[in-house]
Amino acid sequence: MWGIIPAAGQGTRIQPLAFSKELLPVGVRREGGAERPRAVSEYLVERLARGGAGKICFVISPMKSDILRYYGDRLGEVEFAYVVQPRAAGLCDALFHAAPLIPADEPVVVGLPDTIWFPDDGLARLPEDRFSFLTFPVDEPQNFDAVIADETGRIREIQVKSREPASRWIWGAFKAPGRVFHELHALWLERGREDEYLGTLVNAWIAAGGEAWSAPHGNGYVDVGTLNGYHEALALLAGVPTLAER
Repeated sequence: MWGIIPAAGQGTRIQPLAFSKELLPVGVRREGGAERPRAVSEYLVERLARGGAGKICFVISPMKSDILRYYGDRLGEVEFAYVVQPRAAGLCDALFHAAPLIPADEPVVVGLPDTIWFPDDGLARLPEDRFSFLTFPVDEPQNFDAVIADETGRIREIQVKSREPASRWIWGAFKAPGRVFHELHALWLERGREDEYLGTLVNAWIAAGGEAWSAPHGNGYVDVGTLNGYHEALALLAGVPTLAER
């Protein structure tokens, strides 16, 4: 199974940094009995691996060679590949730069590298034969993409940064059959590459008869791309009760 990490964004919300935002130190990890700073994107690498990914593709900009230097060709049992997105053109453009690597007969898992969420085995709970989003309850869903699903979990709509979203549940990662990933790519091309956000493309996919599902297993989600989010991430890692636990 492949994982995809779109890491070509400029990170303007948390600048200035002297390195890629995906390498922002958040928390620590232990190696050989010693502690060292942990890059925020390591949390996603861990979660993609727990979700089944043995190979992960970082989509990076030409200016982000520090990510390649940091991760190299592997971390533990997980192998890495790198694809260059020449210019920042939205999440869909980033994801589909990895399309040549994704077999149609293998599932793919995707997450965002400047987020930290729990449970860390959330993606492992998603089926491999469905296009499924791991969803999380948040206090300010207007800052994210809200997922509107029926009682069976079938997604009716994704509201992209709506001022008044109809749900407090947002998506944070997804798993899909490789076939579905390529069908989404074909639809994106058919629509003239106009979809910057994944949510609008998924809405078009649903309108055309496609199916997507919400898996509300998440119980803590933080976007570390802002200074406030950075502090929230530290609190989350320190064990502060999350929204779903209050």
